[in-house]
Order: sequence, then structure tokens, then C-alpha cells
Amino acid sequence: MTQPISIGPNPAHGPDLPALVRQVGAGDQEAFAAVYDAGCNAVFGLILKVLRDHAQAEEVAQEVWVEAWRTAGRYRAERGSVLNWLLTLAHRRSVDRIRSVESAAARDHRAALLDRAPEFDEVSEQVQAREEREELRRCLRSLSEIQRQSVTLAYYQGLTYKEVAEELSAPLGTIKTRLRDGLIRLRDCLGVTA
Repeated sequence: MTQPISIGPNPAHGPDLPALVRQVGAGDQEAFAAVYDAGCNAVFGLILKVLRDHAQAEEVAQEVWVEAWRTAGRYRAERGSVLNWLLTLAHRRSVDRIRSVESAAARDHRAALLDRAPEFDEVSEQVQAREEREELRRCLRSLSEIQRQSVTLAYYQGLTYKEVAEELSAPLGTIKTRLRDGLIRLRDCLGVTA
């Protein structure tokens, strides 16, 4: 009968990682060194695989080991192995770093777009708005009295077609026709293309 092949360190000869993590939780630096030695390659390898940047991977690995030191007292063996716990911390920190970098890049991109936006010319905008209002008033004067009243009530006072009909004591269908005809004349007068 053949013996099963074990990949990686032989668990029979390896350190008792759960016991070491309990000691780390109590502040034992030697136990932390042993946990670090057992997991540093796997932790760094995962971080580097996610981030694909050696310098950032080193920073995140340091953050992971600091977090492992601070939270070792909360490790529970029944939830998984020590290595899985460390790799979970490493993955979370790596993803957080990616999100942080992407968020900063998006902020920088938005700021760059704002820097390229043309400056607002208030005087020019006011002159243009005044000219547009005058043109609209001229075109409204070209409508018949009943069309002008219908358009003014509907679009300047915000009344519904039914309310316009009640206000002018006219049938709803007549008001709809007057509004449609008035708007067509306004469109033509203002030179708006459909």
C-alpha cells in the first residue's frame, strides 16, 4: 500500500500554528516570528498575484502582518486553518488597495477634466439669454391672441391642458389644437428644426 504524498511542509513535523496564533494573541513575539516564517511566502505570493506590483505588494504584506499581530486573539481554528486566515487577510487588503488606487485615479481624472473645462463667461451668458428672451417675446406676439393665451397658461404658468380649457372656457380639443398650432408657429418663428 502506498503512502499519500504531501505537498508542502509535512504537517507532522511542522509547528502547531493554531497554538502559535493563540500565543501571538497574548503578545508572544517569538510565536509571531514562527507564524510569519510559516506563512510569509504564501501571503506575499497571493498579494503579488493580485496587485502585480512588487512595491505595493510589499506595503500590503506589511499591513497584513500588522493586522495579523493585532487580531490574532480573534482567530478561531474551527473557522479554518491559520494559513487560510492569513490568506483571507491578504486578499482583503489587496482588494482594498486596488479599490483605493482606482478611486484615486478616478478622482484625479475628474479633477483633470474640471481643469480643462472652459471658464464660465457670465456676461456672455446673460447677453445670450436676454437675446433669446427677446426673440421668444417677438415670436409670441406673432401668435393669435387665443394661441398666445393658451401657450402662456400651459408653459409659463404650468397649467395642464384641462386647466387651460377651464380657464379659457373652451373645449379641451380646441385648446389642444390651439396649443399645437401655436407651438408650430413658435417653432417656425424661432427657426428651430425638428
